[in-house]
Amino acid sequence: MIPCLVIPIFNHGASIGGVLKGLEDLRLPCIIVNDGSGADTLSELKRLEGEYDWLEVIHHAENRGKGAALRTAYRAAYERGSTHVVQIDADGQHASSDIPLFLEASRAQPRALVLGNPIFDDSVPWHRLHGRKISRLIVWIETFSMKIADPLCGFRVIPLAPVIEIIESHRTADRMEFDPELLIRMVRAGVPVKNIDTSVRYPDFGISHFRMREDNLLIARTYIRLAIEPFRNGLTKMRRT
Repeated sequence: MIPCLVIPIFNHGASIGGVLKGLEDLRLPCIIVNDGSGADTLSELKRLEGEYDWLEVIHHAENRGKGAALRTAYRAAYERGSTHVVQIDADGQHASSDIPLFLEASRAQPRALVLGNPIFDDSVPWHRLHGRKISRLIVWIETFSMKIADPLCGFRVIPLAPVIEIIESHRTADRMEFDPELLIRMVRAGVPVKNIDTSVRYPDFGISHFRMREDNLLIARTYIRLAIEPFRNGLTKMRRT
């Protein structure tokens, strides 16, 4: 098992320094994909890349979405010899102190997805909390299982081999809907799942790029597309025979 940290970022220049400081003791290689951030974040990333020899920053010239940034990060990590990625967000929501627990679980079951099951404090917006409950129910229906405790938490350890196969063989989503889509496809492909409780907080004055109407609509469309896909594939096979 050769793990690598990956962090997608879009205009989180104020928080990324603190996130990386919390990762320093792990001494793992880290790939940040800058998804078209502005000048302030670019300047901070340049400073941090000079400070940490274990950090590599890859740039998208324009904002393409979290899913597109993660695909870039997964491919880059795989090309550099990593077998697994530890994925966290750039806004400081996730408890980086739990990463050793996630890695321990991954080493014990290297084929498995290790997913964060968020334990929220009072800082969580009520609409985000209830939206997660709806997404969880839909994902359970989509996968015919209750394996995934939370499909939207961005704190996870992912085995790269099945991920690369999925993103090379499917047209996956570009934005926030990518996270649940990837999990659904991996469970359908037979990848085991391990859930680990972890504290998640919404920092004061934190920046969220989740667009309530647009991203919820994209997620809903993705769930519908994934629900229809097995039937469409079945019809295609029948026509070929």
